[in-house]
Amino acid sequence: MQLVAGIVCMVAAANIQYAWTLFVPEITKEFGWSRAAIQTTFTIFVVVQTWLAPIEGYFIDKYGPRVMVLIGGLFTGLSWVVNSYADSLTLYYVGAVIGGIGVGCVYATCINAAIKWFPDKRGLAVGLTAGGYGAGSALTILPIANMLSTSGVSETFWFFGLIQGGIIIVAALFLKAPPKDLVPASGKLAQSRRDYTLPEALRSPVFWVMAAMFIGTVTGGLMAVAQLGVIAQDLGVKDFQVNLYFVTMAALPFALMLDRVMNGISRPLFGWISDHIGREKTMFIAFTIEGLGIVALGTFGHNPWAFLILSGMVFLAWGEVYSLFSATTADTFGTKHVAKIYGVLYCAKGVAALLVPFGNILMEATGTWSSVLYTVAAMDLSAAFAALFVLRPMLIKHHAANAEWAKANGITLAPATAGGH
Repeated sequence: MQLVAGIVCMVAAANIQYAWTLFVPEITKEFGWSRAAIQTTFTIFVVVQTWLAPIEGYFIDKYGPRVMVLIGGLFTGLSWVVNSYADSLTLYYVGAVIGGIGVGCVYATCINAAIKWFPDKRGLAVGLTAGGYGAGSALTILPIANMLSTSGVSETFWFFGLIQGGIIIVAALFLKAPPKDLVPASGKLAQSRRDYTLPEALRSPVFWVMAAMFIGTVTGGLMAVAQLGVIAQDLGVKDFQVNLYFVTMAALPFALMLDRVMNGISRPLFGWISDHIGREKTMFIAFTIEGLGIVALGTFGHNPWAFLILSGMVFLAWGEVYSLFSATTADTFGTKHVAKIYGVLYCAKGVAALLVPFGNILMEATGTWSSVLYTVAAMDLSAAFAALFVLRPMLIKHHAANAEWAKANGITLAPATAGGH
């Protein structure tokens, strides 16, 4: 019940981030504002959503998941209602702030719940929950695209804002925190029995290595999320008609729908893999696939079919950052204060969001998206090798120190297997 309720909330909150790219060309057409000015809305949303996560973590521990998600649902719906009345960039920016608060409350709470309820299948549970956020908008890509073409920007924002806010508020009523000591720690993976406080985690070098890797991997995916419609237009493949015999649609909405599905699949898939072979090995595999996929997209993206396949490959290997880093945070620092600790680590997504507008600047300076794609691919590949050759050795030492601490405090540890240290 807790897992299903969390996934439903995440599905309903997904549109604000993942359907935004559909609105950008229509807003440009209606108001004539520059792309960079409109995309600032996306950046504001992501920054607010991520950088308030530590504060939301504090309130999750204080008031519980139900209250936090109820507030999140109210703000998530209100965000698009405000957008429906927007006739200036300022109002869109206000809507982005409201949406960032709402989605941040929903996201942080549901991820925190999955971490705490399922310690032995943490990667899979968090992956399924985060997958709801990654794949949720696949259900609404076509309805939103159709409504935009027939009813316009304002009515689409209004209609879907009310729907998504209402769904979150209803699902929130089913959420609750696990009773203390109800769920035991995993015996399969190395997981800290010591609960680190936020200041203790911030003093750990492991935390900052994970933060740097998070920024490196999430930047490329965020850029693709925000700019995919623009990239498709500039590569000349946006209006290519994809004929699948039973349905024909333009390349961009098809790519967006495919990408949402792949993004959603990647989170539980790689989360499940990490439960069996370890988080760092899984990071190496996924980040390498993403880096190579982005390089190929920059090289062959002018071909419509290559654009579809490679963008799907990029999203398949990108979505898992949200299951792997959250699970690794709980494994490394314990679960008592994980909402606050992962909240701070999740701010890395906000840092990455600040880099998204530079994609347009770099593209305009070089005249090609290839320069942008190759840059973020290098960041992905750097993070992949860091996972195996920097993070893994550090975690081995970290868990060895935790084992000594547990022994000194009379805590018996089950032996870690299946990829644990």
